[in-house]
Amino acid sequence: MSYLTLRPGMELSHSIEDYPDGIVVVVDKPYRWTSADVIRKVKWMAIKHFRKKNLKVGHAGTLDPLATGVLLVCIGKATKLAESFQRERKQYIAGVTFGATTPSYDREKDVDAFYPLEGVSEDALRAVLPSFLGEQDQVAPLFSAKSVDGVRVYEIARKRYKAGLPVEDLGVLQASRITIYDMQLLSYIGKVVPPEGVRPSDSPHHPFGTVPPLSNRGCYVPQGEHLSDNDSKSTASSRINVAEVPEGLPQAEILVDCSKGTYIRALARDLGEALGSGAFLHSLRRTKNGGFTVDEALDIENLKSILTI
Repeated sequence: MSYLTLRPGMELSHSIEDYPDGIVVVVDKPYRWTSADVIRKVKWMAIKHFRKKNLKVGHAGTLDPLATGVLLVCIGKATKLAESFQRERKQYIAGVTFGATTPSYDREKDVDAFYPLEGVSEDALRAVLPSFLGEQDQVAPLFSAKSVDGVRVYEIARKRYKAGLPVEDLGVLQASRITIYDMQLLSYIGKVVPPEGVRPSDSPHHPFGTVPPLSNRGCYVPQGEHLSDNDSKSTASSRINVAEVPEGLPQAEILVDCSKGTYIRALARDLGEALGSGAFLHSLRRTKNGGFTVDEALDIENLKSILTI
Protein backbone atom coordinates (compact mmCIF):
# COMPACT_ATOMS: atom_id res chain seq x y z
CA MET A 1 0.00 0.00 0.00
CA SER A 2 1.18 3.51 -0.81
CA TYR A 3 -0.16 5.33 2.23
CA LEU A 4 0.63 8.96 2.96
CA THR A 5 2.76 9.80 6.01
CA LEU A 6 2.02 13.27 7.36
CA ARG A 7 4.93 15.69 7.58
CA PRO A 8 5.18 19.14 9.22
CA GLY A 9 3.80 21.87 7.00
CA MET A 10 2.07 19.44 4.65
CA GLU A 11 -1.16 20.57 3.00
CA LEU A 12 -4.02 18.09 2.62
CA SER A 13 -7.06 18.23 0.42
CA HIS A 14 -10.44 18.02 2.13
CA SER A 15 -11.33 14.77 0.36
CA ILE A 16 -10.18 11.49 1.89
CA GLU A 17 -10.73 9.89 -1.53
CA ASP A 18 -7.56 11.69 -2.65
CA TYR A 19 -5.68 9.30 -0.32
CA PRO A 20 -6.96 5.86 -1.44
CA ASP A 21 -4.44 3.93 0.71
CA GLY A 22 -5.03 6.07 3.76
CA ILE A 23 -2.86 8.24 5.96
CA VAL A 24 -0.39 7.38 8.74
CA VAL A 25 0.27 10.00 11.40
CA VAL A 26 3.36 9.65 13.59
CA VAL A 27 2.15 11.37 16.76
CA ASP A 28 4.40 12.41 19.62
CA LYS A 29 1.97 11.35 22.35
CA PRO A 30 1.64 14.02 25.02
CA TYR A 31 2.44 13.30 28.64
CA ARG A 32 -0.60 12.23 30.73
CA TRP A 33 -2.71 11.57 27.62
CA THR A 34 -4.01 8.05 27.10
CA SER A 35 -3.71 6.53 23.64
CA ALA A 36 -7.51 6.72 23.44
CA ASP A 37 -7.29 10.47 24.13
CA VAL A 38 -5.02 10.87 21.11
CA ILE A 39 -7.35 8.85 18.88
CA ARG A 40 -10.36 10.91 19.93
CA LYS A 41 -8.48 14.15 19.25
CA VAL A 42 -7.12 13.06 15.85
CA LYS A 43 -10.44 11.56 14.80
CA TRP A 44 -12.31 14.74 15.70
CA MET A 45 -9.84 16.83 13.66
CA ALA A 46 -9.85 14.38 10.72
CA ILE A 47 -13.67 14.23 10.57
CA LYS A 48 -13.81 18.02 10.54
CA HIS A 49 -11.06 18.30 7.92
CA PHE A 50 -12.35 15.63 5.53
CA ARG A 51 -16.03 16.34 6.31
CA LYS A 52 -16.73 12.64 6.65
CA LYS A 53 -18.51 11.36 9.76
CA ASN A 54 -17.80 7.63 9.42
CA LEU A 55 -14.05 8.02 9.00
CA LYS A 56 -11.97 5.13 10.37
CA VAL A 57 -9.17 6.12 12.76
CA GLY A 58 -7.10 3.79 14.95
CA HIS A 59 -3.69 3.39 16.55
CA ALA A 60 -1.02 0.76 16.06
CA GLY A 61 -0.03 -0.11 19.62
CA THR A 62 -0.83 1.74 22.83
CA LEU A 63 1.41 3.79 25.09
CA ASP A 64 0.85 4.15 28.83
CA PRO A 65 -0.54 7.54 29.93
CA LEU A 66 2.75 8.58 31.55
CA ALA A 67 4.78 7.63 28.47
CA THR A 68 5.50 9.94 25.55
CA GLY A 69 6.79 9.47 22.04
CA VAL A 70 5.86 7.57 18.89
CA LEU A 71 2.20 6.57 18.61
CA LEU A 72 1.16 5.55 15.10
CA VAL A 73 -2.33 6.73 14.17
CA CYS A 74 -3.90 5.33 11.00
CA ILE A 75 -6.62 7.13 9.06
CA GLY A 76 -8.90 5.64 6.38
CA LYS A 77 -7.62 2.56 4.52
CA ALA A 78 -4.33 2.72 6.46
CA THR A 79 -6.16 1.24 9.46
CA LYS A 80 -5.72 -2.13 7.72
CA LEU A 81 -1.98 -1.79 8.39
CA ALA A 82 -2.31 -1.25 12.14
CA GLU A 83 -1.71 -4.90 13.02
CA SER A 84 1.44 -5.13 10.90
CA PHE A 85 2.79 -1.91 12.46
CA GLN A 86 2.20 -3.39 15.92
CA ARG A 87 4.43 -6.37 15.07
CA GLU A 88 7.42 -4.12 14.41
CA ARG A 89 10.33 -3.67 16.80
CA LYS A 90 10.13 -0.82 19.31
CA GLN A 91 12.76 1.40 20.88
CA TYR A 92 12.43 3.24 24.18
CA ILE A 93 14.37 5.45 26.55
CA ALA A 94 13.40 4.26 30.02
CA GLY A 95 14.01 6.22 33.22
CA VAL A 96 14.33 3.73 36.11
CA THR A 97 14.44 4.56 39.82
CA PHE A 98 16.00 1.96 42.11
CA GLY A 99 15.36 1.25 45.78
CA ALA A 100 11.57 1.49 45.73
CA THR A 101 8.54 -0.06 44.05
CA THR A 102 5.02 0.95 43.09
CA PRO A 103 2.06 -1.41 42.47
CA SER A 104 1.86 -0.33 38.82
CA TYR A 105 5.67 -0.38 38.30
CA ASP A 106 5.45 3.28 37.23
CA ARG A 107 4.26 6.59 38.70
CA GLU A 108 0.52 6.05 38.31
CA LYS A 109 0.56 4.55 41.83
CA ASP A 110 2.42 5.78 44.91
CA VAL A 111 5.52 4.06 46.28
CA ASP A 112 4.50 1.08 48.41
CA ALA A 113 7.90 -0.14 49.65
CA PHE A 114 11.58 0.77 49.91
CA TYR A 115 14.46 -1.68 49.47
CA PRO A 116 18.17 -1.97 50.32
CA LEU A 117 20.60 -0.28 47.93
CA GLU A 118 23.76 -2.22 48.76
CA GLY A 119 23.73 -4.07 45.42
CA VAL A 120 22.78 -1.06 43.30
CA SER A 121 25.60 0.72 41.45
CA GLU A 122 26.50 1.75 37.93
CA ASP A 123 28.96 -1.14 37.60
CA ALA A 124 26.43 -3.65 38.91
CA LEU A 125 23.78 -2.37 36.49
CA ARG A 126 26.14 -2.56 33.53
CA ALA A 127 27.01 -6.11 34.55
CA VAL A 128 23.39 -7.37 34.60
CA LEU A 129 22.16 -5.69 31.39
CA PRO A 130 23.61 -8.37 29.06
CA SER A 131 21.64 -11.05 30.92
CA PHE A 132 18.40 -9.42 29.74
CA LEU A 133 19.26 -9.70 26.05
CA GLY A 134 17.63 -12.27 23.78
CA GLU A 135 14.39 -14.22 23.72
CA GLN A 136 12.77 -14.71 27.12
CA ASP A 137 9.53 -15.03 29.08
CA GLN A 138 8.10 -11.93 30.71
CA VAL A 139 5.16 -11.59 33.09
CA ALA A 140 3.23 -8.39 32.36
CA PRO A 141 2.25 -5.96 35.14
CA LEU A 142 -1.13 -6.64 36.72
CA PHE A 143 -1.94 -3.01 35.89
CA SER A 144 -2.02 -3.74 32.16
CA ALA A 145 -4.48 -4.28 29.33
CA LYS A 146 -3.84 -8.03 29.25
CA SER A 147 -7.07 -10.01 29.14
CA VAL A 148 -7.85 -13.09 31.22
CA ASP A 149 -11.17 -14.88 30.57
CA GLY A 150 -12.44 -11.76 28.86
CA VAL A 151 -11.55 -9.46 31.77
CA ARG A 152 -8.81 -6.82 31.59
CA VAL A 153 -6.38 -7.56 34.40
CA TYR A 154 -6.10 -3.88 35.32
CA GLU A 155 -9.75 -4.09 36.44
CA ILE A 156 -8.75 -6.79 38.94
CA ALA A 157 -5.76 -4.75 40.07
CA ARG A 158 -7.75 -1.54 40.52
CA LYS A 159 -10.40 -3.27 42.63
CA ARG A 160 -7.74 -4.74 44.94
CA TYR A 161 -5.85 -1.44 45.12
CA LYS A 162 -8.97 0.57 46.02
CA ALA A 163 -9.87 -2.03 48.67
CA GLY A 164 -6.42 -1.69 50.23
CA LEU A 165 -5.47 -5.25 49.31
CA PRO A 166 -2.02 -6.28 48.03
CA VAL A 167 -1.65 -5.86 44.28
CA GLU A 168 0.51 -8.64 42.96
CA ASP A 169 0.51 -11.34 40.33
CA LEU A 170 -2.22 -13.62 41.65
CA GLY A 171 -1.40 -16.33 39.15
CA VAL A 172 -3.83 -14.93 36.59
CA LEU A 173 -1.14 -13.90 34.10
CA GLN A 174 0.89 -16.29 31.99
CA ALA A 175 4.35 -15.26 30.83
CA SER A 176 4.65 -14.03 27.25
CA ARG A 177 7.58 -14.66 24.94
CA ILE A 178 9.43 -11.45 24.10
CA THR A 179 12.84 -10.48 22.71
CA ILE A 180 15.21 -7.78 23.93
CA TYR A 181 17.55 -6.95 21.05
CA ASP A 182 19.66 -4.30 22.76
CA MET A 183 20.00 -2.44 26.07
CA GLN A 184 22.36 0.47 26.63
CA LEU A 185 22.96 2.43 29.80
CA LEU A 186 22.77 6.09 28.75
CA SER A 187 23.21 7.68 32.17
CA TYR A 188 23.35 6.83 35.86
CA ILE A 189 22.93 8.94 39.00
CA GLY A 190 23.88 7.21 42.24
CA LYS A 191 22.42 7.49 45.72
CA VAL A 192 22.43 11.06 47.03
CA VAL A 193 24.22 11.55 50.34
CA PRO A 194 21.63 12.54 52.97
CA PRO A 195 21.94 16.10 54.28
CA GLU A 196 23.06 16.73 57.84
CA GLY A 197 20.43 16.79 60.53
CA VAL A 198 17.93 14.48 58.84
CA ARG A 199 16.12 12.36 61.40
CA PRO A 200 15.95 8.56 61.10
CA SER A 201 12.54 6.99 60.64
CA ASP A 202 10.68 3.72 60.35
CA SER A 203 11.93 3.33 56.78
CA PRO A 204 15.67 2.68 57.23
CA HIS A 205 16.25 1.81 53.58
CA HIS A 206 15.20 5.23 52.30
CA PRO A 207 18.38 7.20 51.52
CA PHE A 208 17.28 10.23 53.56
CA GLY A 209 15.93 8.08 56.40
CA THR A 210 12.45 9.51 55.98
CA VAL A 211 9.67 8.84 53.53
CA PRO A 212 8.62 12.03 51.69
CA PRO A 213 4.90 12.60 51.21
CA LEU A 214 3.61 11.15 47.95
CA SER A 215 0.66 12.68 46.15
CA ASN A 216 -0.54 13.62 42.70
CA ARG A 217 0.55 17.22 43.22
CA GLY A 218 3.80 16.62 41.41
CA CYS A 219 3.68 16.44 37.62
CA TYR A 220 6.96 15.37 36.06
CA VAL A 221 7.03 16.54 32.46
CA PRO A 222 9.86 14.93 30.46
CA GLN A 223 12.22 17.26 28.64
CA GLY A 224 10.71 18.42 25.38
CA GLU A 225 7.14 17.75 26.52
CA HIS A 226 4.70 20.50 27.38
CA LEU A 227 1.13 20.10 28.56
CA SER A 228 -0.93 23.20 27.82
CA ASP A 229 -4.03 24.14 29.79
CA ASN A 230 -6.18 23.74 26.70
CA ASP A 231 -4.83 20.28 25.97
CA SER A 232 -5.24 19.10 29.55
CA LYS A 233 -8.87 20.26 29.59
CA SER A 234 -9.67 18.52 26.31
CA THR A 235 -8.35 15.10 27.39
CA ALA A 236 -8.52 12.72 30.33
CA SER A 237 -5.05 13.80 31.48
CA SER A 238 -6.33 15.51 34.63
CA ARG A 239 -7.57 12.12 35.89
CA ILE A 240 -4.14 10.49 35.62
CA ASN A 241 -2.35 10.29 38.96
CA VAL A 242 1.35 11.18 38.96
CA ALA A 243 3.16 10.20 42.15
CA GLU A 244 6.25 12.07 43.25
CA VAL A 245 9.63 10.36 42.93
CA PRO A 246 11.36 10.04 46.34
CA GLU A 247 14.51 12.12 46.48
CA GLY A 248 17.96 10.61 46.74
CA LEU A 249 17.35 7.24 45.08
CA PRO A 250 19.64 6.00 42.28
CA GLN A 251 18.30 6.55 38.78
CA ALA A 252 19.30 5.27 35.36
CA GLU A 253 18.36 6.11 31.79
CA ILE A 254 18.38 3.02 29.58
CA LEU A 255 17.88 2.61 25.84
CA VAL A 256 15.81 -0.52 25.11
CA ASP A 257 15.32 -2.09 21.68
CA CYS A 258 12.67 -4.81 21.92
CA SER A 259 9.92 -6.85 20.29
CA LYS A 260 6.18 -6.36 20.29
CA GLY A 261 4.54 -7.12 23.61
CA THR A 262 7.45 -6.06 25.81
CA TYR A 263 6.40 -4.20 28.96
CA ILE A 264 9.13 -1.75 29.93
CA ARG A 265 7.49 -1.35 33.36
CA ALA A 266 7.99 -5.08 33.92
CA LEU A 267 11.57 -4.76 32.69
CA ALA A 268 12.20 -2.06 35.33
CA ARG A 269 10.76 -4.41 37.97
CA ASP A 270 13.04 -7.23 36.85
CA LEU A 271 16.13 -4.97 36.79
CA GLY A 272 15.49 -4.06 40.42
CA GLU A 273 15.15 -7.71 41.41
CA ALA A 274 18.36 -8.58 39.52
CA LEU A 275 20.22 -6.06 41.70
CA GLY A 276 18.67 -7.39 44.90
CA SER A 277 16.49 -4.33 45.29
CA GLY A 278 13.29 -2.82 43.94
CA ALA A 279 12.73 -0.52 40.96
CA PHE A 280 10.03 1.30 39.04
CA LEU A 281 9.72 3.35 35.88
CA HIS A 282 9.76 7.09 36.48
CA SER A 283 9.71 8.07 32.78
CA LEU A 284 9.31 6.43 29.39
CA ARG A 285 9.67 7.71 25.85
CA ARG A 286 9.13 5.59 22.74
CA THR A 287 11.69 6.77 20.23
CA LYS A 288 11.01 4.29 17.44
CA ASN A 289 8.27 1.99 16.09
CA GLY A 290 9.46 0.01 13.11
CA GLY A 291 10.73 2.51 10.55
CA PHE A 292 9.06 5.49 12.25
CA THR A 293 11.12 7.64 14.63
CA VAL A 294 10.28 10.34 17.15
CA ASP A 295 12.27 12.84 15.06
CA GLU A 296 9.50 12.78 12.45
CA ALA A 297 6.64 12.75 14.96
CA LEU A 298 4.05 15.52 15.05
CA ASP A 299 2.71 17.04 18.24
CA ILE A 300 -0.93 18.02 18.61
CA GLU A 301 -0.28 21.63 17.62
CA ASN A 302 1.43 20.48 14.39
CA LEU A 303 -1.61 18.35 13.61
CA LYS A 304 -3.98 21.24 14.18
CA SER A 305 -2.15 23.23 11.51
CA ILE A 306 -2.46 20.36 9.00
CA LEU A 307 -5.94 19.01 9.75
CA THR A 308 -7.62 22.37 9.42
CA ILE A 309 -11.36 22.87 9.73
